[in-house]
Amino acid sequence: MNFNLEVPTALEYFESLVQSDAHFPLLEAAASLAQDEYPEFDIQQVLDQVDQLVGRLKQRLPADSGALQKLRLLNQFFFDELGFGGNLNDYYDPDNSFLHVVLRTRRGIPISLAVLWLELATGLGLEAQGVSFPGHFLVKVRLPHPHDGMAVIDPFSGRSLGKEDLMERLMPLYNESGLVRNGEVSDDLLKQCLRTATPREIMARMLRNLEEVYVSHNDAPRLALVKKRLQVLIPEAPDAD
Repeated sequence: MNFNLEVPTALEYFESLVQSDAHFPLLEAAASLAQDEYPEFDIQQVLDQVDQLVGRLKQRLPADSGALQKLRLLNQFFFDELGFGGNLNDYYDPDNSFLHVVLRTRRGIPISLAVLWLELATGLGLEAQGVSFPGHFLVKVRLPHPHDGMAVIDPFSGRSLGKEDLMERLMPLYNESGLVRNGEVSDDLLKQCLRTATPREIMARMLRNLEEVYVSHNDAPRLALVKKRLQVLIPEAPDAD
């Protein structure tokens, strides 16, 4: 008996991952973006590496750890001990979007660092989400009682951002829009900018980043591959073809 098992293409594999919003494997889908550039790389290695990092973190947590203690341990581990941070020397290198490279070099852009950070945070049981903040992707964590608040963190630097920091970042972007009054950004606008990004929105932003890089590099073949992924991810988008 002959079995003819066809290996799915990188695009077909990506399509299988992003079909459902209810079961959207963000880490795996994000890792799969590298397959166009690195067709031989094994996505399972990324999943295993992140699982190992989660395991190392859990071993350090006391059984009665609260959300704030978990968050502090995660940030110390991710940013200080492992040394993850932004690639200041070559921000527009496509490798900054490829998770297996980011795991090796410990350097990336805000959104790729955020995807890894979010996976670790979720593994610790934190209520963490991504934030498609204008111009710079952020992450946030809800802190339950007795803190009853929200921590917002810049995954590029590891810095915790307060309300004044966030408004300062929004000012130049909205100063001419009429949404800034008396030198202050409205609470409603800030709340809107801190809205939780869905996994599909995170993937779209990662692809848009790569799209911009390949446009700036005049790299038509790689740009075409990114556009195909965008068309699969958001088929209704007017510029996804």
